[in-house]
Amino acid sequence: MSRLYGDPIQVWTQEGRPVQFVWRDRLHAVRRVLDHWVVSREGWKLSEADPGERRFWRVEAGLGTYELRFDTAGEGWLLMRAWD
Repeated sequence: MSRLYGDPIQVWTQEGRPVQFVWRDRLHAVRRVLDHWVVSREGWKLSEADPGERRFWRVEAGLGTYELRFDTAGEGWLLMRAWD
């Protein structure tokens, strides 16, 4: 079963991929990236240099599976979904 969150998180990356993140004051080390995809929309662009993308990663970390989202426009990370 999955739950939706949309919580802001702090993420550390290596070569553009998440390697660990803090969610609800707990550090999660990414064991494996299960999936990665990009969604682009003109309405998300803040400037001509901004691609207006949202980049998603589904990762295994700790005892769970998580969906992380990075917004190129605001350069912010969110934890979108968690699976039990």
